[in-house]
Amino acid sequence: MDSAAPALPAFVALVLLSPWPLLGSAQGQFSAGGCTFDDGPGACDYHQDLYDDFEWVHVSAQEPLYLPPEMPQGSYMIVDSSNHDPGEKARLQLPTMKENDTHCIDFSYLLYSQNGLNPGTLNILVRVNKGPLANPIWNVTGFTGRDWLRAELAVSTFWPNEYQVIFEAEVSGGRSGYIAIDDIQVLSYPCDKSPHFLRLGDVEVNAGQNATFQCIATGRDAVHNKLWLQRRNGEDIPVAQTKNINHRRFAASFRLQEVTKTDQDLYRCVTQSERGSGVSNFAQLIVREPPRPIAPPQLLGVGPTYLLIQLNANSIIGDGPIILKEVEYRMTSGSWTETHAVNAPTYKLWHLDPDTEYEIRVLLTRPGEGGTGLPGPPLITRTKCAEPMRTPKTLKIAEIQARRIAVDWESLGYNITRCHTFNVTICYHYFRGHNESKADCLDMDPKAPQHVVSHLPPYTNVSLKMILTNPEGRKESEETIIQTDEDLPGPVPIKSLQGTSFENKIFLNWKEPLDPNGIITQYEVSYSSIRSFDPAVPVAGPPQTVSNLWNSTHHVFMHLHPGTTYQFFIRASTVKGFGPATAINVTTNISAPTLPDYEGVDASLNETATTITVLLRPAQAKGAPISAYQIVVEELHPHRTKREAGAMECYQIPITYQNAMSGGAPYYFAAELPPGNLPEPAPFTVGDNRTYQGFWNPPLAPRKGYNIYFQAMSSVEKETKTQCVRIATKAAATEEPEVIPDPAKQTDRVVKIAGISAGILVFILLLLVVILIVKKSKLAKKRKDAMGNTRQEMTHMVNAMDRSYADQSTLHAEDPLSITFMDQHNFSPRLPNDPLVPTAVLGRKNVYHGDNNSFFAISYL
Repeated sequence: MDSAAPALPAFVALVLLSPWPLLGSAQGQFSAGGCTFDDGPGACDYHQDLYDDFEWVHVSAQEPLYLPPEMPQGSYMIVDSSNHDPGEKARLQLPTMKENDTHCIDFSYLLYSQNGLNPGTLNILVRVNKGPLANPIWNVTGFTGRDWLRAELAVSTFWPNEYQVIFEAEVSGGRSGYIAIDDIQVLSYPCDKSPHFLRLGDVEVNAGQNATFQCIATGRDAVHNKLWLQRRNGEDIPVAQTKNINHRRFAASFRLQEVTKTDQDLYRCVTQSERGSGVSNFAQLIVREPPRPIAPPQLLGVGPTYLLIQLNANSIIGDGPIILKEVEYRMTSGSWTETHAVNAPTYKLWHLDPDTEYEIRVLLTRPGEGGTGLPGPPLITRTKCAEPMRTPKTLKIAEIQARRIAVDWESLGYNITRCHTFNVTICYHYFRGHNESKADCLDMDPKAPQHVVSHLPPYTNVSLKMILTNPEGRKESEETIIQTDEDLPGPVPIKSLQGTSFENKIFLNWKEPLDPNGIITQYEVSYSSIRSFDPAVPVAGPPQTVSNLWNSTHHVFMHLHPGTTYQFFIRASTVKGFGPATAINVTTNISAPTLPDYEGVDASLNETATTITVLLRPAQAKGAPISAYQIVVEELHPHRTKREAGAMECYQIPITYQNAMSGGAPYYFAAELPPGNLPEPAPFTVGDNRTYQGFWNPPLAPRKGYNIYFQAMSSVEKETKTQCVRIATKAAATEEPEVIPDPAKQTDRVVKIAGISAGILVFILLLLVVILIVKKSKLAKKRKDAMGNTRQEMTHMVNAMDRSYADQSTLHAEDPLSITFMDQHNFSPRLPNDPLVPTAVLGRKNVYHGDNNSFFAISYL
């Protein structure tokens, strides 16, 4: 039997009818849940139980099993008991149904064996709301014959409850015969001959009382039926009393004696007669435990003759609701007990004896007979004594320190306390800054002549008073105000420390310690450098110390190194000495690098129509290493104001030549040099047609004037400083200079010149061949003359082309990263106007002819 299930809202009744001829499938369509088994149980959504011992077998009219000839013909479900052990069960489950009205389920069955022995038992079970299986609501055991019998189940359900009918075949000890079912119908109207119970309600009683279930059934002469109350675990309780309500209804009463929590379960009424059997829905027996308080009463007030208590009846053991509260009390040394009803959370017991111990309990009662629970835990307390006569006459201060005060008082006797039980308490309170206050009381040892109040704040006015208390009253002395001594101050608040950085100074400010513990006399700040971005700055020097007056909470530290981190330790002092130091690290800003003075110095070394060579001198780092050198070219414009070299702003945004031309910028970066490329003064040619760190240095336009600027940049973390100076100015040319072709047009011109030169050379070769053939006799002399003329002409042409090569500065050879703009575009800067490029290789001169896609060479000595 399953241990738990919800109360079942449906009731089911089953009636055995007289032998009924088997209904064929032509009778009509059944409602959902019915089945004729013509196409097997699966077609009707019937399922075999997964947890039974064996399966029901489907008998088909088209494919009959090997059965005795006297067995019925047709399609149905059957169990052969001879193939299974006694006690084994097979369950066939109908689909879950949810009918919102009274309806009827009927079916055909038979239990047959050839020798007339018992084949087993057919049980009908009903599972409600997918809960556990209970005991069968109907069963039949033994031989019933070869004919089909008919039975009905009267079912009443109410939304949203659902139920499932299960057919169970159980094998008997005889292991002989067959159990079969067929033609299950679910009708949408009540059964005609099936008695059924009305809804059975839950019953609630207090533990230890009797519980009564009353079942009402419909049906004529049903009062004479067999009746019992069935517990879910199978226990049967006989009927106590029955009576007719009218000619169609009767009532049956069932009584359970002195129930306890173990009797709490689900119960249902069962009736059985010659015409059938009926079963009610499950109803729950609810056994309530009378309440009992968990905690004892709480003492709220006490006097010589009364006690004020709080019942503490909210937390209970047992069940509510609470309809009555009572207080039961007695003297611990006596034998009498008195009980008072209480209708409030608190209660005051009057007319008690002074200085007497009492035991107080609370009783609680819930509805119903036997609803009063056991008394709760006791509160044992005493009434007060008489009020003390006076407080101690003198309160002497024995010792004062920064955080403690020692207090003396006179000895206290019974003539002062008026009670054998008394307490002596010293209470103190004080106020500090920021609206901070504290108050506390300390219990003293009455026999000790002195007590120490510790954990006090330094340099604070503390109010002290002594309190003498007994169970009846209290006496307080007058307050005495004492100031504690000074102590070392606390640390300067770390959040108040703020440092403002400059290149060579730091402004530091702070606030007074949160716990000055006295009068601040001075502040001491020690500082030293701990690291620097500039390797030349020494950081291992001794710390320096600055002292400020008590009212000075800031200081400016001068003559510091740029780009250097300084660690500051600041501490305050009182007359007792210095407190702990608070540390903060502040880093000065880096300075722009220092460039050499170019004022009055001509940095220009050489100047052509398209270039200018200048002397670059390394800068001096200040606070951070040099990150890069930059050469900036600014085009001179007659309508643009000249920039002053001494007070100029440097060029912070790097712009390439291409971007400057497309965007109309007045300047462009011609080169960016790593600091390692300029360890000492070196020349640099502006306009050398090379690329430096991604910046193209194009030839300068002859008819334009330019200012040449030299910049040094230091960058560390998120800070960058730049220093610049104008080192040269190139004026515009007044004469027509040699035309420097545009690199974009150079390829076409080279191709044209190369074609012309190639044609001339081919003509000369053909002419030489003709001369050799016509004047064979004078071959030696004419060959010498012809070769001399040819060599002379080629020598002049090569020399003319070689003169077009541009000289490169010494800085170019030192910069392995520099490449020319022509190299990037597969052009030769040596001969921009000639497509024929002769090159001297191992004493042989090779002349190449052709366009961009094809070349041929002529080699000559």
